[in-house]
Amino acid sequence: MTISPTKLNRFLMLKLPAAYLCGVRTKFLNETTCVVAVTHRWINQNPFNSMFWAVQGMAAELSTGALVMTKIRQSDHEISMLVANNRASFSKKATGKITFTCNAGKAIDEAIVKAVDTKEGQTVWLSSKGINEEGLEVSDFSFEWTLKLRS
Repeated sequence: MTISPTKLNRFLMLKLPAAYLCGVRTKFLNETTCVVAVTHRWINQNPFNSMFWAVQGMAAELSTGALVMTKIRQSDHEISMLVANNRASFSKKATGKITFTCNAGKAIDEAIVKAVDTKEGQTVWLSSKGINEEGLEVSDFSFEWTLKLRS
């Protein structure tokens, strides 16, 4: 079974309802890129009338994690994945539609190959920037994913 934006959004509704209710949606997914969007609404706002940082984090993490899940599925190996660390910076109020993009398909491929070849856990830092409708960066998230062959 291939992973698609529609299937990911259904998965959110069933397994991550907080993200789904906050409006996090996968818009695009291919071999190298995943795009996730979320629109500022009442349900996901902070007291300062902008998007709550954790909602941005959910969208950013999904853009990296969906790409990792896709690459693991394509590898035909049993590989576990887990976020070990994350970093975030915020440069502007997040209002309107914010789009998070991860373009690290190649880096994930390299980490999976190394995990399979060495039979040792690997880590890969993946970044996702939040861009508003004016094309301005509002946040920048990085996640350290650990990838390990299952015994």
